[in-house]
Amino acid sequence: MKFAIIDGDKVEATKGATGFCQSCGAEVIAKCGTQKIWHWAHKRKTDCDHWWESETEWHRRWKNNYSADWQEISLLDERTGEKHIADVRTVYDLIIEFQHSRIDPQERIKREKFYKNMIWVVDATRLKKDYPRFVKGKKNSFENQIFYKTDNPKIFRVDLIDWCFPLDWLESSVPVIFDFLGDGSLDDSDGLRNNLYCLFPQIGSDARVAEISRKVFIDTTTNGQWTLRVQKFMNDWIEQKKIQAQEWKEKENQVLKKQRTQNGYEFSRKLLAGKSPLKRERKRF
Repeated sequence: MKFAIIDGDKVEATKGATGFCQSCGAEVIAKCGTQKIWHWAHKRKTDCDHWWESETEWHRRWKNNYSADWQEISLLDERTGEKHIADVRTVYDLIIEFQHSRIDPQERIKREKFYKNMIWVVDATRLKKDYPRFVKGKKNSFENQIFYKTDNPKIFRVDLIDWCFPLDWLESSVPVIFDFLGDGSLDDSDGLRNNLYCLFPQIGSDARVAEISRKVFIDTTTNGQWTLRVQKFMNDWIEQKKIQAQEWKEKENQVLKKQRTQNGYEFSRKLLAGKSPLKRERKRF
């Protein structure tokens, strides 16, 4: 943990310090070595929050984009008594979780149900194959196109979404932000790492990905615009799908009507030619 409670204040770890966990209230001690980032750890082994993962510099850099008052907020489900620590909760009740390690899909589902209005920000540099796979899809280097442009130049319709992004995140019910920059030391000859890529919850098999600048993401999640924009985007997308479904239905009806007309014409033509289409050849015995 980045913070502990000392004399009622949220305090970062310093050598030799002790404090109390803001979630469970147990005593914690400062860990200030040279191998890991400075952090607080429970003095005794405890199952304070099994969702919590050890933090990296990547976590800290992301969290530091937000007010300290928004970081590491303990949330309680009063109905079940379940309690968890959110990486960031804004004053607009938006939860932002920064995920470096792999997460089991079932745990991901549980977190999304618990936090509800949330975003995942995923360190997409953890596995070496993920970025090259994404680049191939983004640059349409496969035989068939994968990223299709929409009316918005920053939003793409994506076919074969599993060719571009890790499988564990494809069925998320909330937006997932993929960060391919990592610690900034990786090659960016393609010029794609500096932006973020947001995978929206899919509608059926239809996937949408938005290319977003880091500044826009941080600004909109800070000023409350993020949730409003996502809701509008999803509503517009759903409405668009309804219109498309109606158009397909109308086209299908037109085809069926045309087929019935053609069948009727063929029936009449045979009658006029003296050939009853209903007449069957009598079997000989």
